[in-house]
Amino acid sequence: MHILDLPLNDVIRLKAHHKLALDTAGLRTVRHFLLLLPATYVDPSSPDTIDTLQPGTHASVRGIIQSIAVKKMFTQRTPFTEAIIFDGFASIRAIWFTRLAASRFDKGDAVYVTGKVHKNKRGLFFANPVMEKIGKGETALEQIESSAVPLPIYPRIRGIAPYTLADWREQILHSLPQTISDPLPAHLRKKFNLPSFEQALRYVHAPPTLAWASAARKRFAFEELFCIQLTRMREKKIREKEPSFIVVTPQKHISELISRLPFPLTSAQKKASLEILADMERPHPMARLLEGDVGSGKTLVAVIAALAVQHAGFQAAYMAPTEILARQHFAEFCKHLAHFNASMGLLTASECRKFPSKLEPSGSTHVSRSQLALWAKDGVIDILIGTHALIQKNIAFKNLALVIVDEQHRFGIVQRAALTTRGTSAPTPHLLSMTATPIPRTLALTMYGDLNLSLLDEMPPGRVKPLTHIVPPHKHTDAYEFIRKNITAGGQAFVICPRIEETNNAAGEREEEPSAQKKAALEMKSVKKEYTRLSEEVFPDLTVEMLHGKLKPKEKETAIQNFRDKKTDILVSTSVIEVGMDIPNASIMMIEGADRFGLASLHQFRGRVGRAGQQAYCFLFTESKNKKTHDRLTALVKAKNGFELAEYDLALRGAGELSGLAQWGVSDIAMDALKNLKMVEAARLEARKLVEEDSELQNYPDLKERVEQLEKKGLHLE
Repeated sequence: MHILDLPLNDVIRLKAHHKLALDTAGLRTVRHFLLLLPATYVDPSSPDTIDTLQPGTHASVRGIIQSIAVKKMFTQRTPFTEAIIFDGFASIRAIWFTRLAASRFDKGDAVYVTGKVHKNKRGLFFANPVMEKIGKGETALEQIESSAVPLPIYPRIRGIAPYTLADWREQILHSLPQTISDPLPAHLRKKFNLPSFEQALRYVHAPPTLAWASAARKRFAFEELFCIQLTRMREKKIREKEPSFIVVTPQKHISELISRLPFPLTSAQKKASLEILADMERPHPMARLLEGDVGSGKTLVAVIAALAVQHAGFQAAYMAPTEILARQHFAEFCKHLAHFNASMGLLTASECRKFPSKLEPSGSTHVSRSQLALWAKDGVIDILIGTHALIQKNIAFKNLALVIVDEQHRFGIVQRAALTTRGTSAPTPHLLSMTATPIPRTLALTMYGDLNLSLLDEMPPGRVKPLTHIVPPHKHTDAYEFIRKNITAGGQAFVICPRIEETNNAAGEREEEPSAQKKAALEMKSVKKEYTRLSEEVFPDLTVEMLHGKLKPKEKETAIQNFRDKKTDILVSTSVIEVGMDIPNASIMMIEGADRFGLASLHQFRGRVGRAGQQAYCFLFTESKNKKTHDRLTALVKAKNGFELAEYDLALRGAGELSGLAQWGVSDIAMDALKNLKMVEAARLEARKLVEEDSELQNYPDLKERVEQLEKKGLHLE
């Protein structure tokens, strides 16, 4: 076995708590550990001065340790280390919640300190900063300007001190052989002027210059994007050889369905429908991603595809991420396809229904889970709609020809694969993935490289863009008054809160104030408290109800139905309403703690109002004074559509935020590289060439091993 693939415990001695911390961070092998790359680099020759530091900022200072000692909390016995750093003009405290720092440094050491600046009643301080020894005394500080090399700053690993990690990193790097096999083909390294794997590994952790660090990071980013593209294109090539159901387009039925609609299809809906229908007429399985902004009409495109499948005598399955959405889509499919004698089923964890019902031909009725499963297996049910309950072991289909996955990034790759294998016959079903979360072009090209893409980039006629306003604390009263007038005029309002219940402050809080994360949790508005406040103090004259994930299914259904029937004026909810909920009369979206949500979620929330063509309003309540937060919310106000917002958020914060894909199992450096369209396109082009030339990678054994590791692990697409 290659040294990079050895378990960490075989190379360095680990204590039990170290193993647990590393395992939690996903660092199990030498490769995992060494490819946890620095988050950034700082230049020790250009430090900040202590007298100019501001709380809440990240800073780097150079100075002499005036004192360093292990102390104990006033309320606890937990030890911490405190050092006083003086740069010739001012001093600042550095605090670590461990004894290790005291054993590594002494009074009089010249050091370089970098970290986040905090403030409490004793003044400014660094909390758990990275500190490097430069030498001894002021002479060492004077020499640093001519001899400084970039200082790597690594992501934190909870439960392990940075100094321990640094020791392990140095030990492992020294133990590596001089020559390490390189998965990236030599002709690509030469073409794009990339260092070898061994060079990049050493220079990314100990760069002589920032240019070398940049070259090393570029190499690792390109390699990962290239390997991801290879896995996608190999999957696509394999799928193109599989047999599937040939679904002949029923032109007459589809024309009749469209003619019965109260509005015409948009050009984008027509184009997407034609692409899907053409794919399903081929003898190989379709794999298509339908991407559309909130309210662009994806469900209707799915209905058209399902009608074609039903008319051909096959079955379709539609998997939604929530019970609320599954019920809503079941009702939508029943409304459009009842005329065509389609039989449909609803399957969730709490409910099973069949349409049409013998007792109620124009409606649906409750049935047993076992009966619904039997009907699906015997082909009696044409279209089965549900949640992840569709992939239970006892659910099978007679001739499943189409699988539709809504908000596909909310399901894991294993869950999606499980649904496409539910058929009892040999052919592979066609796959239509859908998302209302706009995806930046680079992300779509990389992570969905095996899927064909259809875009719904225009809205149905009559839709008016909601007007969005940022509401600081001193404007709350004005916003409430506007909401009251809107509801009095016939509208309804959603109020969104970040959490269900209040978070209590823990007893025995450390002396150095709660962390920023702890403070954020304490300040979050809760559904239960906000429901009480709004119903009793702010809007006692209106009907207020609440909705959250801890309610029983029947209670959720009742709350939603009351709101839909206009029995409720204001619905206070968590993000459970984020995806797909359709309440046509709702005209106000008020979001408490808007800065606590990602732009993707905020955009989804906003898309829930104004769906009947009325002018709608979105109020972003925030108490944050942070400029970056304000800029981010302003981007939501100004963005013309979700696609523009997606590109903005990718540039601002990275791929994980807007798309909800931070847990894909893709490294931070590759996520960051998704901002570079040229690199993504280059990696995609080279991957396509290689797959066409040698899809089994027989001529590239090191690359084949790397790609097969990725394929075996599977990329987490949830």
